[in-house]
Amino acid sequence: MQHNSFSLSLSPSVKRLFKASGATTLALTLSQAASAQTVTEFKTIEVAKQTIFYREAGDVKAPTIVLLHGFPTSSHMYRNLIPKLAEQYHVIAPDYPGFGNSSMPAINEFEYSFDNLAKITNEFLTKVGADKYTLYVMDYGAPIGFRIAAAHPERIEGLIIQNGNAYDEGLGDFWQPIKAYWQDKSAGNKKVLNDALLTIDATKWQYTHGTRNEAAISPDTWQIDQLKLDRPGNKEIQLELFYSYGSNPALYSAWQAYFRKYQPKTLLVWGKNDYIFPESGAHPYKRDLKNLEFHLLNTGHFALEEEGDVIADLILNFME
Repeated sequence: MQHNSFSLSLSPSVKRLFKASGATTLALTLSQAASAQTVTEFKTIEVAKQTIFYREAGDVKAPTIVLLHGFPTSSHMYRNLIPKLAEQYHVIAPDYPGFGNSSMPAINEFEYSFDNLAKITNEFLTKVGADKYTLYVMDYGAPIGFRIAAAHPERIEGLIIQNGNAYDEGLGDFWQPIKAYWQDKSAGNKKVLNDALLTIDATKWQYTHGTRNEAAISPDTWQIDQLKLDRPGNKEIQLELFYSYGSNPALYSAWQAYFRKYQPKTLLVWGKNDYIFPESGAHPYKRDLKNLEFHLLNTGHFALEEEGDVIADLILNFME
């Protein structure tokens, strides 16, 4: 009789169940394995009169990893990473006001600045009981997370940096029209940014530029983000944050001083083909962080879309 063979790509928790199963039937083992899988919960909490949506998974008694998202996305960018990390860790990923499923007050009702987003994110973490954590920062998550880390170094157990900037070398050609907007918040400069950064083509480009295989990137990613951008009033919110991003370079020296003084254990995983935050912004971290694990990946801005398994394994090894 001919037998067909097959192989399974198993998570660590499933592998442990198979190893421990002995003579237990395959069906029973698979049933146990299914029950061992972590469940991501979708929650909301009120912070500073705003409803903050967040994803949470894993054992609350385990070390916590906080995932801070970039532009123009939300905690949705971590949808595949969360279950992998949550097998061993407690994982929290919030949406900022104006993003994802959190509140979206109008610009005349809420201060859309990086100072305020950092303040609300910090209050959120306090409210959900995250008093110590490893912080994953990407894109907008970097200026938000580094504000929190510099203000509360005692809370930071480690940093995971993925295409998030803290050095002048990281603001290249992509940033020229945004820098012009910092200098002149004119209707003309607004239109340039709207046309260049807030359209469906621009959002798709962020996900696909620099990837090895564009066909492997799900169109759901940019389509979901664009649905949020196209909500009435949201593009005005994003333009406010483009302007507020100009407050970040002045803080780079303070963040670098934090790196040098506190030397948080750091994992850097960077899509080296990113035009927004190019490789030139990754290397300067070596100047200030001595306990740094450094990885350049052959992909683009949203590195998790193409290198999610690699990044997950690097994080799990780093955390151990």
